Order: sequence, then structure tokens, then C-alpha cells
Amino acid sequence: MKFSATFSVLAAVLPYALAQSQEWGQCGGIGWTGPTTCVAGTVCTVMNAYYSQCLPGSASPSPTSTPATPPKSTPPTSTGAPAPSGSGLNKLAQAAGKKYFGTATDNSELTDTAYTAILDNIVEFGQLTAANSMKWDATEPTRGTFTFSSGDQIANLAKANGQLLRGHNCVWYNQLPSWVSNGQFTAADLTTVIQNHCGTLVGHYKGQVYSWDVINEPFNDDGTWRTDVFYNTLGTSYVEIALNAARAADPNAKLYINDYNIEQTGAKATAMLNLVKSLKSSGVPIDGVGFQCHFIVGEVPTSFQSVLEQFTAAGVEVAITELDIRMPTPASQANLQQQQKDYQSVVQACMNVEGCVGITLWDFTDKYSWVPSTFSGQGAACPWDQNLVKKPAYSGIVAAL
Repeated sequence: MKFSATFSVLAAVLPYALAQSQEWGQCGGIGWTGPTTCVAGTVCTVMNAYYSQCLPGSASPSPTSTPATPPKSTPPTSTGAPAPSGSGLNKLAQAAGKKYFGTATDNSELTDTAYTAILDNIVEFGQLTAANSMKWDATEPTRGTFTFSSGDQIANLAKANGQLLRGHNCVWYNQLPSWVSNGQFTAADLTTVIQNHCGTLVGHYKGQVYSWDVINEPFNDDGTWRTDVFYNTLGTSYVEIALNAARAADPNAKLYINDYNIEQTGAKATAMLNLVKSLKSSGVPIDGVGFQCHFIVGEVPTSFQSVLEQFTAAGVEVAITELDIRMPTPASQANLQQQQKDYQSVVQACMNVEGCVGITLWDFTDKYSWVPSTFSGQGAACPWDQNLVKKPAYSGIVAAL
């Protein structure tokens, strides 16, 4: 009789105990069908609509629960590897008032389980950018024929993880299919091509994307307009055409112009600032400017924060969209220490500017960095090394956050 009573109590308690998420585990959010309570000493904390997490805190043995109403079909959620208490780049960024700390990723990397364990961890990354699979050559390889499977894979991953998504990009001179880059268009025809591409692309991801890089890299380094099929056919009006098409397709997405070498005072930054002011005065939708921040160790511009402030004063938000800081390889200890200081100063500039909404690494690990294949003898540009181990650069980011 005594054994039977004890067994009954255990049978009643055991499912409850097993149903509790561990520290740093997921405990709620849209689409979550797992445990909605946390172990003692942790609190189920809402990170966003899609993700609640058991974070350390003062909690009773019966922790707070976050109910969730799952839709009919949502991809399974992966919480990734746990972060040590007090760390996690996205957690720190959001605690400091930023919207996200994120990273770019690419489809071919998603079969690397050690990599995705970090990528999927919303404590580290609250935002994803598709490095290539939303570009023109990937989404409209032939006129009027759209393919979204690769872009959808990353969009669905972000949704499953509860991460924000940045769209990259609508109109860029590079990675164009030949039917666009070599097309002999009239102004009217190219206008239709841009409207159809931007409208279809942005419309496909309507409601899923926080911001779009609608226009990518429109200027030369001397501040003149880059010559390509768009500028050569339509002049500067292609910018307005694309922005208006994107706004019509998704009125709630933030619309950005994104470029590099605008992080320091000079002709290119001035050209971008003048463009933003002109668009705003003409009533053309423009919400933000993306600063790519592909830097070289020891060469981070000292005027970066003041440039960010000039753009926010013009009425747009700003973001660091493609951050990496490269060096000669193999990396020396001196350069790794300088890289730590450089990452800290770049992130600190964003932290010091209220209108800087977030920071995105151009992939977080040297294992998948674009740098070595583009800049011969250069690399080691990311905060995680080839073996997915955090470098001193990570500590520099944490210090700034």
C-alpha cells in the first residue's frame, strides 16, 4: 500500500518535471509545442513573438509559463547551443536597447550542425540575412520566372528561431542574370522590369522581413554614380522606381540603401547623404541606410560615429549590415588584439547613436568568410575562427554592448 501511494505521487510529478525546459532552453513562442515552464531559478522570458527562453533569475519552483498558440504548420524550432550566463551578443544588444545583433548566412552552410548550433541560438543572433539567395540571379534567373526555394529556406529558419530577417537585395549592379545586365532596354521596359522584380520579391516575403536593402552600392568611391544597366538606362530615377515598388509590395518593411566606404567623412558619404535628403524631400520612401563596414585591421575610420549621426539627423535609421574586419593571414597575435579593439570601436559607434538599430556580421566565422577568396592573403575577419571558437574580437564586441 505504501509503495503504491509513493508510485502514484511519482507518476503524477514526473511528467511535470520532464516537461520543464532547462536554463537557456525554449519555453514558448508561436509554433512552439514543447515545455512552457522552466526549471527552478530561471524565468520564461519573452524574447519576441516566436521565442521565449528560460533565463537565469529569481523564480519559484513553479516558474512562469508562456502559452503559445501554434499555427497549422510551422517549422520546428532549434535553440542551438547554450550561451554562458551574462553573454550572448543579441541578448546584450537588446538589453542595451538595440533591435538585434545578427549575422549573414548562406544555404550551403546549413548542413554544418556545429555551425547551425551557434547560428540558431537567439541569445547570440537575433537576426539573419541571406548572403546570396535573395539576390536577382538567385530569384529571377529568367525574365518573369521566380525561384524562391533557397531564400525561403533562410526565411523559414529565421521564423523558426524567432529571429528577424533582413532582405538582401532588390537592385544591385552585381550578381545579375545576363538577361538584365546585357539587356537592351528602353526606359519604359526597364522600369517595368524593376517594378516587377522588386514588387514580386518584396511581396513574396511580405510580413516576414524587417528591412530590405532595396538599393545596393549605387555609388563609386569618389561619390559619382556607378554606371550599370540601371543608371545607364534610367539615370538616378531607378532608385525612386525601386523604392516605390518595394513600399507598395510591403508597406511595413523598412526600406534601406546599403553601401560600403560611406563610414568615413568624404565624397561617397556626402553623395549618399545628399541622395537621402533628396529622396525625403521628394516624398520617396526611404527609412534607413546600411553601412557595410568591411574594414581592415587598424584602419577603422575615426569619423564613423559622426557620419552615423549625420544620417540619423536627416531622418533615417542606420544599421551596420555586413561587418567584418580582415587582416593578413596567418593572423598574428598583435593583429588579433588590434581586431578586438577595432570590433569594439565599431560596435561602440552604433551603441552611441540612438538611431543605429542593429549590427549584422557578414557571417560570424572565418570558416565561411567571403574575404579569403576576394582579397588574396587576407582573412581571419570574423569573431569566430575556422573551428568555430570565439576570438578576442568577440570580447571586444561584448565590451561595447
